[in-house]
Amino acid sequence: MSKSLRLMSWNVNGIRSVQKKGFLEWLLVESPDILCIQETKATPDVLPDTLIEPDGYTSYWNSAQKKGYSGVAVYTREKPLAVEISMGVERFDLEGRFMRLDFPEFTLFNVYFPNGKMSPERLKFKMEFYQVFLDMLEGIRKENSRLIFVGDVNTAHNEIDLARPKENSNVSGFLPVEREWMDRVVSVGYVDTFRSFHPDTVQYSWWDFKTRARQRNVGWRIDYIFVAQEMSAAVSRAYILSEVMGSDHCPVGVDLIVE
Repeated sequence: MSKSLRLMSWNVNGIRSVQKKGFLEWLLVESPDILCIQETKATPDVLPDTLIEPDGYTSYWNSAQKKGYSGVAVYTREKPLAVEISMGVERFDLEGRFMRLDFPEFTLFNVYFPNGKMSPERLKFKMEFYQVFLDMLEGIRKENSRLIFVGDVNTAHNEIDLARPKENSNVSGFLPVEREWMDRVVSVGYVDTFRSFHPDTVQYSWWDFKTRARQRNVGWRIDYIFVAQEMSAAVSRAYILSEVMGSDHCPVGVDLIVE
Protein backbone atom coordinates (compact mmCIF):
# COMPACT_ATOMS: atom_id res chain seq x y z
CA MET A 1 0.00 0.00 0.00
CA SER A 2 1.44 3.37 -1.00
CA LYS A 3 1.58 6.43 1.21
CA SER A 4 2.40 10.08 0.64
CA LEU A 5 5.23 11.69 2.53
CA ARG A 6 6.60 15.21 2.69
CA LEU A 7 10.36 15.54 3.13
CA MET A 8 12.05 18.90 3.71
CA SER A 9 15.57 20.20 4.29
CA TRP A 10 16.69 23.53 5.75
CA ASN A 11 20.01 25.02 6.78
CA VAL A 12 18.75 26.97 9.79
CA ASN A 13 22.03 28.79 10.54
CA GLY A 14 21.66 28.17 14.28
CA ILE A 15 18.70 26.31 15.77
CA ARG A 16 18.46 28.68 18.75
CA SER A 17 18.50 31.69 16.44
CA VAL A 18 15.78 30.35 14.17
CA GLN A 19 13.72 29.29 17.18
CA LYS A 20 13.41 32.96 18.13
CA LYS A 21 12.10 33.68 14.63
CA GLY A 22 9.18 31.25 14.69
CA PHE A 23 10.77 27.93 13.74
CA LEU A 24 8.50 25.74 15.87
CA GLU A 25 5.38 27.57 14.73
CA TRP A 26 6.48 27.11 11.12
CA LEU A 27 7.23 23.41 11.67
CA LEU A 28 3.83 22.66 13.17
CA VAL A 29 2.00 24.60 10.43
CA GLU A 30 4.03 23.21 7.52
CA SER A 31 3.98 19.75 9.14
CA PRO A 32 6.51 17.81 7.04
CA ASP A 33 6.75 14.10 7.78
CA ILE A 34 10.54 14.47 7.92
CA LEU A 35 12.55 17.66 8.32
CA CYS A 36 16.32 17.56 7.98
CA ILE A 37 18.19 20.59 9.30
CA GLN A 38 21.80 21.63 8.97
CA GLU A 39 24.07 24.04 10.81
CA THR A 40 22.32 23.55 14.14
CA LYS A 41 25.28 25.09 16.04
CA ALA A 42 24.11 23.43 19.26
CA THR A 43 24.09 20.22 21.24
CA PRO A 44 20.70 18.86 22.34
CA ASP A 45 21.57 19.15 26.04
CA VAL A 46 21.45 22.97 25.84
CA LEU A 47 18.09 23.07 24.04
CA PRO A 48 14.59 23.25 25.53
CA ASP A 49 12.38 20.16 25.39
CA THR A 50 10.07 21.96 22.96
CA LEU A 51 12.89 21.90 20.38
CA ILE A 52 13.86 18.31 21.08
CA GLU A 53 10.35 16.85 20.92
CA PRO A 54 7.88 19.16 19.18
CA ASP A 55 4.31 17.84 19.06
CA GLY A 56 4.25 14.68 16.96
CA TYR A 57 8.00 14.50 16.26
CA THR A 58 11.03 12.58 17.42
CA SER A 59 14.40 14.22 16.79
CA TYR A 60 17.92 12.88 16.23
CA TRP A 61 21.07 14.99 16.53
CA ASN A 62 24.70 14.89 15.46
CA SER A 63 26.63 17.86 16.84
CA ALA A 64 30.17 19.00 16.15
CA GLN A 65 32.86 18.59 18.77
CA LYS A 66 33.51 22.34 18.45
CA LYS A 67 30.79 24.32 20.26
CA GLY A 68 28.55 26.58 18.21
CA TYR A 69 29.66 25.03 14.92
CA SER A 70 28.10 22.90 12.18
CA GLY A 71 25.78 20.06 13.27
CA VAL A 72 22.79 18.28 11.73
CA ALA A 73 19.47 17.02 13.06
CA VAL A 74 16.33 15.32 11.83
CA TYR A 75 12.73 15.70 13.00
CA THR A 76 10.56 12.78 11.98
CA ARG A 77 7.02 11.61 12.64
CA GLU A 78 7.92 7.97 11.97
CA LYS A 79 10.78 6.55 13.99
CA PRO A 80 13.54 5.16 11.75
CA LEU A 81 14.67 1.55 11.90
CA ALA A 82 18.25 2.70 12.52
CA VAL A 83 20.30 5.91 12.81
CA GLU A 84 24.01 6.28 12.02
CA ILE A 85 26.08 9.44 12.59
CA SER A 86 29.54 8.32 11.49
CA MET A 87 31.06 8.40 8.02
CA GLY A 88 33.95 6.34 9.33
CA VAL A 89 36.47 9.16 8.89
CA GLU A 90 37.36 10.88 12.16
CA ARG A 91 38.18 14.32 10.80
CA PHE A 92 34.76 14.44 9.13
CA ASP A 93 32.89 12.92 12.07
CA LEU A 94 34.28 15.52 14.49
CA GLU A 95 32.36 18.24 12.59
CA GLY A 96 28.92 16.65 12.97
CA ARG A 97 28.00 16.87 9.30
CA PHE A 98 26.37 13.53 8.60
CA MET A 99 23.36 11.45 9.51
CA ARG A 100 21.93 8.29 7.97
CA LEU A 101 18.40 7.17 8.79
CA ASP A 102 16.99 3.87 7.58
CA PHE A 103 13.24 3.77 7.01
CA PRO A 104 11.27 0.81 5.64
CA GLU A 105 10.74 2.59 2.31
CA PHE A 106 14.18 4.22 1.79
CA THR A 107 17.48 5.26 3.33
CA LEU A 108 17.93 8.97 3.96
CA PHE A 109 21.16 10.93 4.35
CA ASN A 110 21.12 14.40 5.92
CA VAL A 111 24.42 16.13 5.17
CA TYR A 112 25.96 19.54 5.81
CA PHE A 113 28.75 19.57 3.25
CA PRO A 114 31.83 21.67 4.06
CA ASN A 115 32.36 25.21 2.83
CA GLY A 116 35.60 25.68 0.88
CA LYS A 117 35.83 29.48 0.90
CA MET A 118 38.00 29.98 3.96
CA SER A 119 41.29 28.55 2.67
CA PRO A 120 42.87 26.13 0.19
CA GLU A 121 43.02 23.64 3.07
CA ARG A 122 39.28 23.83 3.61
CA LEU A 123 38.64 23.44 -0.13
CA LYS A 124 40.78 20.29 -0.05
CA PHE A 125 38.80 19.08 3.00
CA LYS A 126 35.55 19.74 1.13
CA MET A 127 36.62 17.83 -1.98
CA GLU A 128 37.81 14.89 0.11
CA PHE A 129 34.48 14.89 1.97
CA TYR A 130 32.65 14.90 -1.37
CA GLN A 131 34.68 11.91 -2.58
CA VAL A 132 34.25 9.84 0.58
CA PHE A 133 30.52 10.55 0.71
CA LEU A 134 29.81 9.59 -2.89
CA ASP A 135 31.96 6.45 -2.65
CA MET A 136 30.05 5.44 0.49
CA LEU A 137 26.72 6.12 -1.20
CA GLU A 138 27.64 4.04 -4.23
CA GLY A 139 28.74 1.20 -1.96
CA ILE A 140 25.38 1.19 -0.19
CA ARG A 141 23.53 1.46 -3.50
CA LYS A 142 24.78 -1.99 -4.55
CA GLU A 143 22.59 -3.45 -1.79
CA ASN A 144 19.89 -0.79 -1.55
CA SER A 145 19.03 1.57 -4.40
CA ARG A 146 16.26 3.45 -2.60
CA LEU A 147 18.49 6.30 -1.50
CA ILE A 148 17.84 9.99 -0.81
CA PHE A 149 20.40 12.56 0.21
CA VAL A 150 19.57 16.09 1.25
CA GLY A 151 21.35 19.10 2.62
CA ASP A 152 23.44 22.18 2.07
CA VAL A 153 25.86 20.99 -0.62
CA ASN A 154 27.65 24.38 -0.62
CA THR A 155 27.98 24.35 -4.43
CA ALA A 156 25.77 25.80 -7.13
CA HIS A 157 25.75 23.28 -9.96
CA ASN A 158 25.14 25.32 -13.10
CA GLU A 159 24.95 28.97 -14.16
CA ILE A 160 21.17 28.97 -13.70
CA ASP A 161 21.76 28.16 -10.03
CA LEU A 162 23.27 31.49 -9.00
CA ALA A 163 22.60 35.12 -9.81
CA ARG A 164 26.14 36.08 -10.85
CA PRO A 165 27.96 33.09 -12.33
CA LYS A 166 30.71 34.99 -14.16
CA GLU A 167 31.68 37.04 -11.11
CA ASN A 168 31.83 33.87 -8.99
CA SER A 169 33.62 31.53 -11.40
CA ASN A 170 36.77 31.65 -9.23
CA VAL A 171 34.94 31.51 -5.88
CA SER A 172 34.51 28.31 -3.88
CA GLY A 173 30.93 27.24 -4.31
CA PHE A 174 31.12 27.60 -8.07
CA LEU A 175 34.61 26.39 -8.92
CA PRO A 176 35.00 23.99 -11.86
CA VAL A 177 36.29 21.24 -9.56
CA GLU A 178 33.23 21.54 -7.30
CA ARG A 179 30.82 21.64 -10.23
CA GLU A 180 32.53 18.61 -11.75
CA TRP A 181 31.69 16.66 -8.60
CA MET A 182 28.05 17.66 -9.02
CA ASP A 183 28.26 16.51 -12.65
CA ARG A 184 29.56 13.17 -11.41
CA VAL A 185 26.72 12.80 -8.91
CA VAL A 186 24.24 13.24 -11.76
CA SER A 187 26.19 11.07 -14.21
CA VAL A 188 26.22 8.05 -11.88
CA GLY A 189 22.46 8.26 -11.50
CA TYR A 190 21.29 10.67 -8.80
CA VAL A 191 18.47 13.05 -9.68
CA ASP A 192 18.41 16.70 -8.64
CA THR A 193 14.71 16.71 -7.79
CA PHE A 194 14.11 20.44 -8.07
CA ARG A 195 15.82 20.73 -11.44
CA SER A 196 14.01 17.61 -12.67
CA PHE A 197 10.64 19.28 -12.12
CA HIS A 198 11.75 22.83 -12.93
CA PRO A 199 14.43 22.67 -15.65
CA ASP A 200 14.34 26.38 -16.47
CA THR A 201 13.24 27.94 -13.19
CA VAL A 202 15.55 30.51 -11.61
CA GLN A 203 15.12 30.13 -7.87
CA TYR A 204 17.63 30.29 -5.04
CA SER A 205 17.97 28.83 -1.54
CA TRP A 206 20.73 31.00 -0.02
CA TRP A 207 21.41 34.73 0.08
CA ASP A 208 24.32 36.54 1.72
CA PHE A 209 23.21 38.33 4.91
CA LYS A 210 25.97 40.92 4.83
CA THR A 211 25.09 42.38 1.43
CA ARG A 212 21.30 42.26 1.93
CA ALA A 213 21.24 39.97 -1.08
CA ARG A 214 17.83 38.51 -0.25
CA GLN A 215 16.05 41.81 -0.75
CA ARG A 216 17.57 41.96 -4.23
CA ASN A 217 17.26 38.19 -4.82
CA VAL A 218 20.97 37.89 -5.60
CA GLY A 219 21.20 34.30 -4.47
CA TRP A 220 22.56 30.81 -4.95
CA ARG A 221 20.82 27.43 -5.12
CA ILE A 222 23.09 25.33 -2.93
CA ASP A 223 20.52 23.29 -0.98
CA TYR A 224 19.44 20.08 -2.69
CA ILE A 225 17.38 16.94 -2.46
CA PHE A 226 18.81 14.14 -4.60
CA VAL A 227 17.27 10.72 -5.10
CA ALA A 228 18.81 7.67 -6.73
CA GLN A 229 17.44 7.22 -10.24
CA GLU A 230 15.89 3.94 -9.13
CA MET A 231 13.39 5.75 -6.91
CA SER A 232 12.90 8.95 -8.91
CA ALA A 233 9.37 7.85 -9.85
CA ALA A 234 8.43 8.17 -6.18
CA VAL A 235 8.89 11.97 -6.30
CA SER A 236 5.63 13.72 -7.15
CA ARG A 237 6.68 17.33 -6.51
CA ALA A 238 9.79 19.37 -5.70
CA TYR A 239 9.93 22.95 -4.47
CA ILE A 240 11.88 25.74 -2.81
CA LEU A 241 10.09 27.75 -0.09
CA SER A 242 11.88 31.03 -0.73
CA GLU A 243 9.31 33.04 1.21
CA VAL A 244 10.23 31.33 4.51
CA MET A 245 12.44 33.60 6.60
CA GLY A 246 14.57 33.04 9.70
CA SER A 247 17.88 31.96 8.16
CA ASP A 248 20.14 33.00 5.28
CA HIS A 249 18.88 29.79 3.65
CA CYS A 250 15.29 28.77 2.96
CA PRO A 251 13.74 25.31 3.09
CA VAL A 252 13.62 22.96 0.10
CA GLY A 253 11.32 19.99 -0.19
CA VAL A 254 9.81 17.09 -2.08
CA ASP A 255 6.56 15.20 -1.88
CA LEU A 256 6.97 11.43 -2.20
CA ILE A 257 4.65 8.53 -2.84
CA VAL A 258 6.34 5.47 -1.38
CA GLU A 259 5.47 1.79 -1.15
